[in-house]
Formats: sequence, structure tokens, C-alpha cells
Amino acid sequence: MTVGDGDGWARCGRGHRHWGVYGASGLLAVHHDSAGTPHVLMQKRSLWSHHGGTWGLPGGARDSHEDAITGALREACEEAALHGDGLRVQGVYLDDHGGWSFETVIAEADGLLPAVPASSESADLRWLPAGEIAARRLHPGFAETWPALKPALGPLVLVLDAANIVGARAEHGWWRDRAGATAKLLSEVAALAEGGLHAVPGHVPPLARWFPRIVTVVEGAAREVTAPPGVTVLAAPGSGDDTIVRAVRETSGWERVLVVTADRALRDRVTELGADVTGPRWLLSQL
Repeated sequence: MTVGDGDGWARCGRGHRHWGVYGASGLLAVHHDSAGTPHVLMQKRSLWSHHGGTWGLPGGARDSHEDAITGALREACEEAALHGDGLRVQGVYLDDHGGWSFETVIAEADGLLPAVPASSESADLRWLPAGEIAARRLHPGFAETWPALKPALGPLVLVLDAANIVGARAEHGWWRDRAGATAKLLSEVAALAEGGLHAVPGHVPPLARWFPRIVTVVEGAAREVTAPPGVTVLAAPGSGDDTIVRAVRETSGWERVLVVTADRALRDRVTELGADVTGPRWLLSQL
């Protein structure tokens, strides 16, 4: 395995030639402004390059030792001087051509991050409102996937009813050590979040992997548990249900919210706020 060993042409099952022996990936960095309008960092390809003069995403061939995220972030650094600071990966979209694939890594940017042409492959880089992108002369591959990518620009927030999930798990003796059972759940959720979720219920676009922002509400004896990396813990001062409703209400308008609980009254309250709901069995099946 060597750096750059992915450079080269490959032919997919459709009979098309693509750059990237091991496939390719690109970075779709998106920032929502205060009005909720998504802006996407777009790259204009240099005229000498493949499909030169078209607009697409910073990206390119993956090396044999790279996954899609590593490859996309490297390419964004090489082509747009965009580093990982200020970016949070929220999902991966797979465009499988049969024997060759392009994976788009969607990342939430905390602002309109500075980006400039950093290699001869980039002629220009601009943050464009999502509504203006289709009017550009687009790279054919990006033009084909853009209709599927556009609905996935909003990040996913997973809100967990920890007490309900721990109870549904029904492990022997959990009621005697609610804090310990909750801490165990949190560590497993953190590990799941690191690898991404492969199947998310509700009204979400079909991404190959979702990397949600995870908010876990704890109550009672579990209020003192420590939050593991990648998980936000909200200790309910009183009713856990009220804290969950407040967490849903405080999400941004462009975020998708999925609440995990089997509590019927709570399900009704959060769906009225526009959240999707699923039961603990879905989460527990992935741990």
C-alpha cells in the first residue's frame, strides 16, 4: 500500500471510464446560514482536467489504504486548502456504478470556511447557495447525484430516551444499577456513532452511512453519568419527557430529528414538533 496507488483509470459495470483504481470520494461541505439556507463549497475544475471547466466537489481517487472519509478530507486539503477544522462529517452517499464507486462525504461546516485553489486541478472555489447550483455547468457525475444529495444537506440529530431504552433492554439487575446500565448504553452508542448508522428509519434520504449528532437524556439515578466522546448528555432536572421535548424544540429548523423511545405520550409530543420516532428495538439491534 503506497500513497497515490489509487491514481489510474478504471472501468465500471456501465462501461464508463473513471479516475480511481480503488474508487473515488469527494467532500460536500455545507453551511446553513441564519435563515436556514444551505451553502455548498463548489470547485470549478481546471480546463486541462477531466471534464475541465465544470463545477463539482473537491475530490479524487482513493488510495488502497483509505476509506471514503479519509480520502475526501485529503483531497479537500490538497485541492482547496480546506482542513478538517470546522467540519463535522454527517453522512456518506454511495454512487455505485458496479465495480467502481464514488462516495460523497457530506460534512457540516461551522461557517463559510476559507478555501482557495491549492493545486492545478482547481480553477476556482466558491460557497454557492444550494438553490443556485443546478444552474451551473456541472461535472456530469455530480449533476447525476445532486438531486439525491440536495435532500441530505440537513444533519441528523438522534435524541435518546435513555431510561426507556435501558428498560426495553431488560438486562438482569439493571434496575438495581440504573447509572451503570446507562453508562454501558452510552459507551455502546458512542462506538456506534463512530462507525456510523447504516439504516435510519423515518423521513431521511438513503445515505450509506449517517453520522448523527447524538443527544441522550438521562434522569433519576443516572443523572451523574459521564458523557463519552461523540455523545451529548442532558440530565433532566425533573421530567425526562419534558427535557426530551425541549431538546427537540431547540434543534435548528434545517436539522432532521429522530427520537428513540417507546413511550406513546412522548411520541405524540415530539411528532407534533416534526420529529420522527422509532422504538428502542431499532437502536438495540445495532449495538
